[in-house]
Amino acid sequence: MDEGRLLELSAWITKAGLAGRSEIAMLEGYCERLSATGLPLAGGTVVIDTLHPLYEGHAIRWLRDQPETKRTEYGRTNRGEASENYRRSIYYRLLIGSETHLRRRLTPESIVEFSNLETSFAAGNTDYLGIMNKFAAEGTVGDMDCVYSGWETDRPEGFTEAEVIALRRLSPFLAMAMKCASLGRIAQALVETYLGREAGRQVLSGRIERGIADRIEAVLWFSDLRGFTRITDAAEPAQIIPLLNDYAEAVVSAIQAEGGDVLKLIGDGVLAMFPAEERGKACAAAIAAATGARERVAALNQRRSAESLPVTEIYLGLHIGEVFFGNVGSPDRLDFTVVGPAVNEASRIAAMCRSVDQPLLLSAAFAAALGDTGPPLASVGRYALRGLRHSQELFTLDRGGT
Repeated sequence: MDEGRLLELSAWITKAGLAGRSEIAMLEGYCERLSATGLPLAGGTVVIDTLHPLYEGHAIRWLRDQPETKRTEYGRTNRGEASENYRRSIYYRLLIGSETHLRRRLTPESIVEFSNLETSFAAGNTDYLGIMNKFAAEGTVGDMDCVYSGWETDRPEGFTEAEVIALRRLSPFLAMAMKCASLGRIAQALVETYLGREAGRQVLSGRIERGIADRIEAVLWFSDLRGFTRITDAAEPAQIIPLLNDYAEAVVSAIQAEGGDVLKLIGDGVLAMFPAEERGKACAAAIAAATGARERVAALNQRRSAESLPVTEIYLGLHIGEVFFGNVGSPDRLDFTVVGPAVNEASRIAAMCRSVDQPLLLSAAFAAALGDTGPPLASVGRYALRGLRHSQELFTLDRGGT
């Protein structure tokens, strides 16, 4: 590959990264342009770690004879079979060694040395080049401290030395473009994980100035766990966090399945909302989420009981009202959340579940918005809610509630 082609491709991948193109689009364009120079590329793979609660990283793989470039998430590589496979890969050898690249002719002997070459060898490829582009310590994010890439050819004589040099010279530009894309994905995953999906989107769109808030109508969900203080007093300390995680997963997954957005996890409590552009639909979605949460908690309790672990149930209050959705806090420590009297009312309604011995209570406003489209409701009477001026009628689902 001549110098002009090298400069052209390095400029293209740099611009693609700055333009925010996807990792798949960048690798496809990069490999197609490499092939157009005459380099006999049969496949190309980029591997990069990330910062995500479920995944350690992802791999993007382009194959010349396949119509689709695939992106695959991978879990933790520090335990079990995944750890063993990683330690037998070229990438791990690069990580623990002093070299920035490793080349192997694909033979039965090389796939014994590096198990990750077996698929390439089976496909009829002849030569493999692995490259690691390391970041400076101040450039790392979580586990992401480098970008790996792997290049394979099926030409009988393999890559030429000039082609290996070209791939190595181009790799920093590709690595920087992939890091740009990965950092964008990391930012999105982090804000959605810690703030909620809609709040995360708002923050990433630039709504980060203190005091910026929208006045919206929303169905408000406030739930907590029955007898949590008693459980924490009696259970082993090591059981508390797993218990919270188990029940939070059951509740959060039920809310998100119906389009709700979880805004806060407050100890054993969950604050969520369902935007109410259409009041009846939002209320119905919240009822469906409540039913889903009940089913998930029942299944969870069955499993935990079989393991002799403490079990509990959820108390849930549902309300609909106007709230402010936006930034609250100090100039350098903000929270993107909902505030307003309706939020306090939802919390008070949930707290009343204990007094009236009901797992679910609905406000009169919620019952009115749900109307005839929802399941039948039963009044549980009028109650004065702590901190609120007027008493109100509360409802639950008829025939046994949720």
